[in-house]
Amino acid sequence: MAAASWGTAYAAVEVTWAVTGTTVPWKEHSAYAPGVQLFLAALALLAGGACLASTRTLARPGRAVVATALVLALPVFVVGMTGLPIHFVALATLSGIESATGLAQVLLNTAGAALLLLVCLSHRRRLRGDCPRCGLPHPGPADGPLAHPALSRAPRRTRVAVYALAVGLVPWAGVKTVWTLGGSALGVAGADWHRTSVAGASGPSQATASAGIDVTVLAAMVGILLLLGLLSRWGQVFPRWTPVLAGRRVPRLLPLIPAWLTGVPLALYGAVLMVMAPLTAVGLLPEIPPSPPFTTGSGIIWMAEFGGLAFAGLGTALVVAARSYAARTRPVCAAAGPRDAR
Repeated sequence: MAAASWGTAYAAVEVTWAVTGTTVPWKEHSAYAPGVQLFLAALALLAGGACLASTRTLARPGRAVVATALVLALPVFVVGMTGLPIHFVALATLSGIESATGLAQVLLNTAGAALLLLVCLSHRRRLRGDCPRCGLPHPGPADGPLAHPALSRAPRRTRVAVYALAVGLVPWAGVKTVWTLGGSALGVAGADWHRTSVAGASGPSQATASAGIDVTVLAAMVGILLLLGLLSRWGQVFPRWTPVLAGRRVPRLLPLIPAWLTGVPLALYGAVLMVMAPLTAVGLLPEIPPSPPFTTGSGIIWMAEFGGLAFAGLGTALVVAARSYAARTRPVCAAAGPRDAR
C-alpha cells in the first residue's frame, strides 16, 4: 500500500511540474524535460500498480508482468537518487539548498527506490513460498512476534573487503590533507585552495573552511564511523553513555537507511567519475577547462579520478557492510522456530 501511495503521489508531482513548466534540475545546468517528467509519472503509476498486484494470488502470466514492471522501474528510480550524497553534505554542513525542486526530486526517487526494493524482496519470497516478512518458511500468519538473533560482528571476509574498499579514500583524502597543511598538489597551492573554499562556502561550512577543515572530509569521517558500526557488535546495541536508550537494541533501519541511501548513489556517482576521468584524459570526452583553484585540466582530471575512487570505494563499502548487518540482525517470525531463527 505504501508503494502504491508513493506511485500516485510521485505521478501527481511530476505531472504538476511538467504542466506548470517548473524547472527541476538533474545535474548542473541541466533540467528534466517535460516529456521525461511525464514518462516518470507513468512509470511510477505502473510500478505502484505492480506493487499492489504483488500482494495477491496471481497466475504465472500475472506474476511475470509484475516482476517485469518492478525490474524495469527499480533501476530508473535508483539512478534518480544519485544526487542524494551531494544534497546530504549540503544539508549537513548548513550550506543551503541549491534547488528545492531538485532536492524534492531526489527524495521522491529515493523513497520510490527503497519501497520498490522492499516489494521486490517480498514478491520474491512469496514466489518461493516463504514468509514475505522474515523470508523463512513457517506455518501461521506473517504478523506474529519476532525473534532477534544474538549480537555478532561481520565475518572476517566481509571486514577485509570493506577495509579494502575504504582504502579508495586515501588518494583523495591525501590531496585534501596536503592542501589543508598548506602544501601544493595537482598544480594547486594550499593557499589558493583555502581561499577558494572559504569564498565558495556559507554559514557553518564557511567557518569550518576558514579553520582549514574540509566539510567533505568530515562527511567521509562520518561514513567511516557508520561503517565501523555496521561491522561491529557495538552498532547493534546503544552504548552505556546513551541517555535512556543505553543497553537497548538499535533499530535495524537506523543505520541501514543512511547506509543504503548514501552508499548506493555514492557508489554510482563514484563509478561515473572513474570512467569519465580517463576518457577525458585520452580525448574521448571534451576537455575540462581549469577553474580556480585548479590551474591545469590535468589537475582536475586527476582529482576527479581520486574522487571517483573515494566515492565508489566508500559507497560500495557501505553497501557491503549494510548487507552483512542486515543479514546478521534480521529478526525472524517466532513461528519459524528456534532452529530457523539462527
